[in-house]
Amino acid sequence: MENENWYVYILLCRDGTLYTGITNDIKKRMLAHEKGKGAKYTKGRGPFKLVYENIFNNQSMAMKEENRIKKLSKVQKLKLVQV
Repeated sequence: MENENWYVYILLCRDGTLYTGITNDIKKRMLAHEKGKGAKYTKGRGPFKLVYENIFNNQSMAMKEENRIKKLSKVQKLKLVQV
């Protein structure tokens, strides 16, 4: 599946924290987060608001962007998502 789109996304959690992740199916991933199965960090922190999403042509580019975003401070992430 070379032509599959990958998404970098940021969730605003109920407790005000931000979670950054990647997926190739944003709807399925959101459902998993809501059910407490998306990631260890998000378990028990829902409901979530999708505050940022960016589409990439491949997983490698998405992972690079995810890593870049994860290195940002919370203030920088809030500027990125304009929450």
